[in-house]
Amino acid sequence: MTALVRLRLDIGYDGTDFAGWARQPNQRTVQGVIEDALARMLRLDPPPMLTVAGRTDAGVHARAQVAHLVVPVAAYSAINGTMPRRLAGLLPPDVRVWRVSVAPEGFDARFSALARRYVYRVCDNPVGVEPLRRHDVLWHPRPLNLDRMNEAARLLVGENDFAAYCRKREGATTIRELLRYEWARDDRDPHLALATVEADAFCHSMVRALVGALLMVGDGRRDVEWPAQVLAARVRDSGVNVAPAHGLSLEEIRYPDDDSLARRAQETRRVRTLNAAAAAAEHAANAANAANAAGAAGAAGAAGAAGAEQPGTAS
Repeated sequence: MTALVRLRLDIGYDGTDFAGWARQPNQRTVQGVIEDALARMLRLDPPPMLTVAGRTDAGVHARAQVAHLVVPVAAYSAINGTMPRRLAGLLPPDVRVWRVSVAPEGFDARFSALARRYVYRVCDNPVGVEPLRRHDVLWHPRPLNLDRMNEAARLLVGENDFAAYCRKREGATTIRELLRYEWARDDRDPHLALATVEADAFCHSMVRALVGALLMVGDGRRDVEWPAQVLAARVRDSGVNVAPAHGLSLEEIRYPDDDSLARRAQETRRVRTLNAAAAAAEHAANAANAANAAGAAGAAGAAGAAGAEQPGTAS
């Protein structure tokens, strides 16, 4: 039986020319590029599979992505201590593996994480973004009032169903705990606004939808209460513009102490399963209620056509 070792990789990348993290056929992805480099370096076929803390979308950057993989001990031992340097010679310049280490017992890059922290960068200078920052800063030509934006952000923090700010995936829960959402000006550039968004986990497009909603508050197009009203509705609102990907960067993945890693992974798996089951049950109940309402409406219509007077019904 082959002895195996689990490795942790700390990764950074410029997402501009990637079709996101996840490997896709005929697409240049971060996962695909790193896995192919690892396969060459470790002489493994098929390539080892990476499990990542946060699957970023096309165009989104990362300063502190974390992933793990499992490889034969013999393959790792042959190059132990030299992997980052060897990978630097195999990887393109828009992705780096900063560190490779043997993962502590119980470590899972995805499920052991306590929180993910993103930063979204916006420039509201009326003449545009500094050209050297055009790939990681969004230009917003209207002036932003950060006091209004922070007031609106505070109404979104906590554990909520963020269905209104997520792209729906069948069978996946949209319940998340938003731990922090704050806007601040950069100390060196008064036109640069930074949104810090931290949660236990994020669903698809959630961060950029939250940013898009608050940009409309900051420039006066929406009231401070509007994002919270959208949240309470729990359905996608066509008025929420998802902010472009290039302004977003994954800045930190937070993990518990080593002796709590396995317990955290178990808790995360259980919570996600329970939330998914609750969401499915709620969806089924809503569908049944809708069917009953439709049936009642149909019966009322038939009775009305027959000339019988029916009392009004509210649902």
